[in-house]
Amino acid sequence: MRALLLENIHPDAVTVLTEAGHEVRTMDHALQAADLAAELKDVELLGIRSGTTVTAEILDSAPNLRAIGAFCIGTNQIDLVAAAERGIAVFNAPYSNTRSVVEIALAEIIALTRRLTVQNHAMHEGRWAKSASGAHEVRGRSLGIVGYGNIGSQLSVLAESLGMTVHFYDTAEKLALGTAKKCQTLDELLNQCDVVTLHVDGRPGNHGFFGEREFAQMKPGAIFLNLSRGFVVDHAALKKHIESKHLAGAAIDVFPKEPKKNGDPFFSELRGLDNVILTPHIGGSTEEAQQHIGNFVAGKLRDYVGLGRTSLSVNMPRLGLGKTKDHTRIVHIHRNVPGVLATINGLLAEHGVNIESQQLATAGDLGYVATDIIGAPAAEIVDKLASMPETIRLSVLG
Repeated sequence: MRALLLENIHPDAVTVLTEAGHEVRTMDHALQAADLAAELKDVELLGIRSGTTVTAEILDSAPNLRAIGAFCIGTNQIDLVAAAERGIAVFNAPYSNTRSVVEIALAEIIALTRRLTVQNHAMHEGRWAKSASGAHEVRGRSLGIVGYGNIGSQLSVLAESLGMTVHFYDTAEKLALGTAKKCQTLDELLNQCDVVTLHVDGRPGNHGFFGEREFAQMKPGAIFLNLSRGFVVDHAALKKHIESKHLAGAAIDVFPKEPKKNGDPFFSELRGLDNVILTPHIGGSTEEAQQHIGNFVAGKLRDYVGLGRTSLSVNMPRLGLGKTKDHTRIVHIHRNVPGVLATINGLLAEHGVNIESQQLATAGDLGYVATDIIGAPAAEIVDKLASMPETIRLSVLG
């Protein structure tokens, strides 16, 4: 199959896919809609990061596309519903860069708490300003984590090992690790924490989640971090609270509008503030994390088109299918309505095909059934299965 990998994805992803027999093209940047649509005409597998947006219109221009790999955590840049409706599986890397994001968060917490950015700026300007004023140890200070998922919970454990007191807030019920304390409301967390860090997901409801009201609730002299999504924070409100000295500092890794490629100009109202750390969406960008992501997501794409395996797909019913041995696997993605499995099995029985094994999974409006048979199915069978009114996509593997 033909694969297109955008945005400088780790070379290990190319290795995984080429060793599986796929033809791979790479680009080191994101593509705008028109260019992406043109490139996808003959592509079956697409790999992107956070800078490429895949809309329903883009998917309509890609008739051969079978799977998308988001070589990152977030998938809000992809229309997951539209992809599922077209039988296109989407995979991401929910765990591979967790440690990298946690480590940069800790580094920024320490740097801001010790006022290293301000001291560094003064030294580069030729000013010697040795002082302990406003500088603190992180030991004994309180950390508020908003979003207690994979990243937030691991940050909780490591921050506690540094002697910080950890509080967290999450709309979902989460098990507190160590001695972390769950806050019942966001205000409860904001009112008592010396450091507040956001680790929320990209769901539409989180747009503008943290703004003037939330900054005003934070403790005087507190520090703010956002390494989650750019659109969740009102940067104008943040600037106001930094300049008024209500907040002692901030670290921002994600922005509402980000350049598409290296070298493009970057604009932000937060530029020029010496107690604000700005980084170009590199929270998960360590060599270790990118290698892990490259191997993980490329492996998911390989196993999907080779075995029909959908484990950890973000938009398909999940089946952890094993390798076939002397069997052909028929993968049928369909609308989840009564009678589909009976129709499939009836067609196979009608043509004298014996089923060796079969697995079915459903999720919402989708059904996903993998049927292993001996030998290749006759063209007539494939045509009938593909023409069922409930069929979204049919694949014959093996």
